[in-house]
Amino acid sequence: MAGNNRLIHTPEGVRDSYNAECRKKLAVQDKILNTFYLYGYEHIQTPSFEYFDIFSKDRGSVSDREMFKFFDRDNSTLVLRPDMTPAVARCVAKYFMDDTMPLRLCYLERTFKNNSSYQGRLKERAETGVELIGDDSADGDAEMIAMVIDSLKAAGLKEFQVELGQVAFYRSLLEEAGLNGDVEEELNQLIENKNDFGVEELLKNQGIDPGLKQVFLKLPELFGSLEQIMEAKKLTANPCALAAIERLEQVHHILESYGLAGYVTYDLGMLSKYHYYTGIIFKAYTYGTGDYIVTGGRYDKLLVQFGKDTPAVGFVIVVDQLMAALSRQQIDTPVTLVNTVILYEASARDNAIRLGRYFKDKGLAVQSMKRRPDKEIEDYKAMAAQRHMRNLLYLKGEGLVVTAMDMVNHSADEIPVSAYE
Repeated sequence: MAGNNRLIHTPEGVRDSYNAECRKKLAVQDKILNTFYLYGYEHIQTPSFEYFDIFSKDRGSVSDREMFKFFDRDNSTLVLRPDMTPAVARCVAKYFMDDTMPLRLCYLERTFKNNSSYQGRLKERAETGVELIGDDSADGDAEMIAMVIDSLKAAGLKEFQVELGQVAFYRSLLEEAGLNGDVEEELNQLIENKNDFGVEELLKNQGIDPGLKQVFLKLPELFGSLEQIMEAKKLTANPCALAAIERLEQVHHILESYGLAGYVTYDLGMLSKYHYYTGIIFKAYTYGTGDYIVTGGRYDKLLVQFGKDTPAVGFVIVVDQLMAALSRQQIDTPVTLVNTVILYEASARDNAIRLGRYFKDKGLAVQSMKRRPDKEIEDYKAMAAQRHMRNLLYLKGEGLVVTAMDMVNHSADEIPVSAYE
């Protein structure tokens, strides 16, 4: 018995979705995809598993140990895709190698990350996102942010914030500082956690220029409005760092043209564990979930690893996190669920089928079922109530008369079946 009971449970990190919850998730996904389509993006699908090398350290979003790995019959190492971006990059390099014009692609897929249990994240996640290939402009960057905002609004979210950063700013300073790998890794953690005391302590014994050291110390404070970010221009003369700030300024002005700049804040201390990002990076947050619901950025050097040297920018919406936020914020996603059962005796089958066709032709969902001899009418009424169905239509005899029972008002009416024709 214990063994059989184990079979009905899911493994750690995955879950079932059904009935209204599942329908609402599908509806939200459709709203997001329709937003992508309105921006001119075309759908793409890639395999659920790929060769392991597609998601190497320089190309992937997770470490080797967080991938689900297995072998095919030729002993090649395969992985369930942990991230869509490298998969789309591989696909673009294969099918659009000689295409020099911008490509706009979108997807709705599942990704698989073998996270530690204490992280509390699902190991299988529904993700929908876009990739803009072949456009290195600030306009392309701003289009991403605009799509994030419009998509979240379409999904029903009202209160959220998009944080926009620039990895090129930080990396140009790191290159100038010439820190060793271990110190650099520790500095990344301290800045991402906005631990200015820790940054000061770490850099105290590092032989770097005092002015550059001051920039690192100020990084955890460089967030908020665009005006606050512009203060960073006074801290460095590094041309790459200054160009990164100017790019954020350009994006901001374009977002003003969209009328969406009010949704965005800036953070020069924002970093990413994704190694392929080269320019802007961004995340979207809302209350009701402890993690980001959107992440994205520019990755101009990823596709060249697949043989196509072209810039790109994109983002992903973590649908499961978004649904959790909508639920906790009590934002309902209206869906039309089946609320009518047609119950019939065998002798009334023909009229029951015609009645069912009548409702379906009008776009109304119904469940039709033949009455079992071991079940009473009250059993079916209890079933309808338990499944939140309102109407039970019962046909007996030849089915010339329908007994229409209202589960909410606890009323019943006799209606000729001809009235439904």
